[in-house]
Amino acid sequence: MNLDELLNEYAELEQKLADPAVHADQNQARTLGRRYAQLTPVVTTYRELEGVRADLEAAKELATEDPAFAEEAGQLEARIAPLEERLRHLLIPRDPSDDKDIIMEIKAGEGGEESALFAGDLLRMYLRYAERVGWKTEIIDAQHSDLGGYKDVTVAVKGKGADGVWSRLKYEGGVHRVQRVPVTESQGRIHTSAAGVLVYPEAEEVDVQIDPNDLRIDVFRSSGPGGQSVNTTDSAVRITHVPTGVVVSCQNEKSQLQNKESALRILRARLLSIAQEEADAAASAERKSQVRTVDRSERVRTYNYPENRISDHRVGFKAYNLDQVLDGDLSAVIQALTDAEMAEKLAAHS
Repeated sequence: MNLDELLNEYAELEQKLADPAVHADQNQARTLGRRYAQLTPVVTTYRELEGVRADLEAAKELATEDPAFAEEAGQLEARIAPLEERLRHLLIPRDPSDDKDIIMEIKAGEGGEESALFAGDLLRMYLRYAERVGWKTEIIDAQHSDLGGYKDVTVAVKGKGADGVWSRLKYEGGVHRVQRVPVTESQGRIHTSAAGVLVYPEAEEVDVQIDPNDLRIDVFRSSGPGGQSVNTTDSAVRITHVPTGVVVSCQNEKSQLQNKESALRILRARLLSIAQEEADAAASAERKSQVRTVDRSERVRTYNYPENRISDHRVGFKAYNLDQVLDGDLSAVIQALTDAEMAEKLAAHS
């Protein structure tokens, strides 16, 4: 879509959002509002650029009569190139899910109990990062390990505004490798283990239609560390989406109904991700970086405790502040991944 088409779309959105009848349908109003928020930086930058160009022409004309305006013309001219570059960046096609919230799954992999403990460290890292940027988090489901880690944990992260959670955390999908002396190691030797992270844009009911006839729902008793039962009723729920074979289990809540709602929430996110992959080759290529098997050879990032080093292998990022990163200071590594994606898109559209 070119600039003129975007400007026309923005004008149409302004008219629609000014119509009270549109707001009677909250889903439609939310969708239109998100699109309006996405286009606002483009339109604002374009209008500023056009204003500077008009002022520059006027200053040049005045400078022919009064040399005092030459300095003003120079200042205005210096503003044009940065505005053109900003507009060029804004016109690069964006990920349609960038404004969405996410559901994240963290799974222990190779390394046994040490891997489960590392999965817990990753969860705390993401929870602290979310707290730093003002996002809300909710643990949807969790399977604890014997030593207090997580075999599997699912968390929802919610933000607000056009710059959504997905736009920053979509890069986290993949295998995360840790190198450290495990608490289970008596000889003080450094071990390597891994945990897998999966990230999905959270789907609203309007995004994914699920036919109840396509679902097989099983109930069972919740279990805690070591496999012992933690509930005397069949409150845990397992939902199988028969057409795709996707299986989701939830046992965190005390009621069967709550676990069913949580499982459906995760299922919608997974089905949306599958639909996007099938519809968009670019989305499919992007998600190939996410975990397929929790194997150390497919790592996207390494956390080296002895050297206090974090390395992201996709973009060559390296820093020696692992302690701060694990405390939620993820901004630098996320920015490096964002910049790399933008550079690829600019190269593709140059």
